[in-house]
Amino acid sequence: MIDPITLSVIQNGLQQVCNEMDLAFCRSAFSPVISEAMDRSDGIYARDDGALIAQGELGLPVFVGTMQDSARAVIERLRDNRWRAEPGDVFIVNDPYLGGTHLMDVRFVKPFFYRGRLWAWLANTGHWPDIGGMVPGGFSANATEVEQEGLRLPPVKLYKEGVLDQEILSIILSNIRIADQRLGDIKAQAAALDTGEKRLTVLLERYGADTVDAAIGELRARAAQQMRAHIARIPDGVYQGHAIVDSDGVVDAPLDIRLKVTKTADDSLHFDFTGSSPPCRGPMNSVIATTRSSVYLAMKHIFPEVPINAGTFEPLEVVDPEGTFLYARYPRPVSGCAAEVSQRIAEAVFDALVKAIPNDLFAAPAGTSGNLAIGGHDPARDRAYVMYVISGGGYGGNPAGDGISNGCSTIGISKTTPIEVMEQYYPVLFEEYSLHEGSGGAGAQRGGFGVNYAIRLRRGSARASMVMDHGRTGPLGARGGADGGVNKVSVDRGATTYRPPHLSKDQDIELAPGDVVRVSTPGGGGYGDPLQRAPALVARDVMRGYYSGEQAERLFGVALAADGAVDHERTTQLRGARAAA
Repeated sequence: MIDPITLSVIQNGLQQVCNEMDLAFCRSAFSPVISEAMDRSDGIYARDDGALIAQGELGLPVFVGTMQDSARAVIERLRDNRWRAEPGDVFIVNDPYLGGTHLMDVRFVKPFFYRGRLWAWLANTGHWPDIGGMVPGGFSANATEVEQEGLRLPPVKLYKEGVLDQEILSIILSNIRIADQRLGDIKAQAAALDTGEKRLTVLLERYGADTVDAAIGELRARAAQQMRAHIARIPDGVYQGHAIVDSDGVVDAPLDIRLKVTKTADDSLHFDFTGSSPPCRGPMNSVIATTRSSVYLAMKHIFPEVPINAGTFEPLEVVDPEGTFLYARYPRPVSGCAAEVSQRIAEAVFDALVKAIPNDLFAAPAGTSGNLAIGGHDPARDRAYVMYVISGGGYGGNPAGDGISNGCSTIGISKTTPIEVMEQYYPVLFEEYSLHEGSGGAGAQRGGFGVNYAIRLRRGSARASMVMDHGRTGPLGARGGADGGVNKVSVDRGATTYRPPHLSKDQDIELAPGDVVRVSTPGGGGYGDPLQRAPALVARDVMRGYYSGEQAERLFGVALAADGAVDHERTTQLRGARAAA
């Protein structure tokens, strides 16, 4: 029996090991998407089955389920081929069908030995700005098979007993763009695992391997118990949720995510996606590891107090959605699964459970990472480049207040790379970065606002590609609230403006100097009846430029005088007429 204080110290010690790996990775990586936008994650995994022991607080939540599947894929590959893992080995894998996401999320998995015995696995994921494929950045909106998206790597030893395998490295670097930067990211990714190895050794030396082993088992049991305790508050029943993906990038028709969540007698939740759209031609298929992980992160959003380890997932049963686009098999393209489809899955979970526990939920957030890649040649520096932009959006309103504006995506804590950094690295100029006014869904508690940004190409030629979402419909409102504003993309070429036929997805858009890419990200959904919003708050929002006076009347039923003050008499008339209609 471990005393509570020691258990808590070991729990935080394991977390700190992962946090230090995160920091070592981002501080030494060459690519701004890792070093600045923090699109990466590190964790510790069980030696026998790859089950999650701990994951860094600074890592992306969407990797919480997928990285344990990647570790498991390495373990199974070793067993099937009767290979041995040696100290200093590092496996590289990005195969989406082996516990992955999209090809740009490259995983390193390292065996951790303590006193000559395999004790655990250390693993991390980093988003490489390019992995080859038909478009710079890997976000091919028109791909119809995974080979078009880039280089696919099964689990192979990139480092053998601490020595980088130059032959495998040369294969990788010969198949991707901007190879010199990737070499820096590879070494940073491996160095992060070295940091974890050192810190975990110190923890085991201090408390002993047996004690830490016992603590891990106890922490897993307690996480499962805590999740069940939260689930117990959900009334028994079946709750349905629905979300829409704009299109698959190839066929211009929406994809449906249909979900039934069943609360069972043993305080578990059963997630069934039967009835969702079949596998699609374009890159919006989701591999099963990402589908499961999307459910896990959605539940973590709802019950944030539950600590993260394999026990957290035990009460959450996800039925394999075979025959749908949420269970991609080779060779289905998947570049949109991690950043976009995952957020629609989470949105379906929110939509289902807001009906059961409305005071614990919120309206849908922006739900897109806004993936934009611009690749080209900079004549001033005589070198090629790939710039990857992720952007924020509005969060949904909630019982406690309005949604925040320009929040990070549902699946991560990643942030937009500072525009000064991007302007320094790449031949671009950001001409605008502002709030997407009016995009917050109306409600008693309105949604937060997305952002507008405009990127002008300063010199050279380039190609732009994007895989985004919520261009057809905005994030869902809840309990009578209105949906948030939609995603918008356009390219200004002199006097003409180009808009993608699929609204939020396109590729190989040619850019010349002076062309401007404009993006407006979605706002969050509104929560509660907009007619119940305090008129003074509506007047404040109009005064700040968030909404126009016309929108105040149309969306909230609030009339304002010429000086911006609330016209209470006319407001009462407007709201009374709306309520009677």
